[in-house]
Amino acid sequence: MNELKNIDDLPSDFSELLHKRIGQNVKRLRNEKDISQLKLAHAIGYKSVSVVSNAEIYYNKVHFNIEHLSKIAYVLDVDVCEFFK
Repeated sequence: MNELKNIDDLPSDFSELLHKRIGQNVKRLRNEKDISQLKLAHAIGYKSVSVVSNAEIYYNKVHFNIEHLSKIAYVLDVDVCEFFK
């Protein structure tokens, strides 16, 4: 039988590092497509840039959720998996 890994073995900052990586990848892919933060925010249904700008840098622990990532992947025409690499 396969053993499960112990969740306690993950670094204490695992989630923070994951959210930062996702934000960096969103920013990179957005820049590669030459899309502004405001244009992306509007495309995913927000009136201001704050959600995108804050989540890209994990400001005050603001981060993208799975709905954000799904919409961003759609409008940027990328696979959602690209955000996790």
